[in-house]
Amino acid sequence: MSDWIRLNMVFPPRLETPLTEALSSDPSIPGYTLFHAEAHTGDFAGASDAERVRGRVDRRVLWVVIPADRKDDVLRLMREHVDAGALRWWTEAVVETGLLG
Repeated sequence: MSDWIRLNMVFPPRLETPLTEALSSDPSIPGYTLFHAEAHTGDFAGASDAERVRGRVDRRVLWVVIPADRKDDVLRLMREHVDAGALRWWTEAVVETGLLG
């Protein structure tokens, strides 16, 4: 069993810059992967007219693979730099990791 996790974060586009700058400012974070996505949600309170018509809101998805014991540190960093109420997160176990070459 690995002691690594993938921390998944989903958030509105307005948080992309502060979140990625915060992650990039910590040299102990090995890197991350950022996706542009659309999400279906029951809460369209902050949605644009176009998002309401589409029935989906613009979101960003960020993955960072870290040692499990670093999760709270990374979440604390996020709370310090972004609107924490707009960021949804969860973890997944990383069974194995490595480079193919």
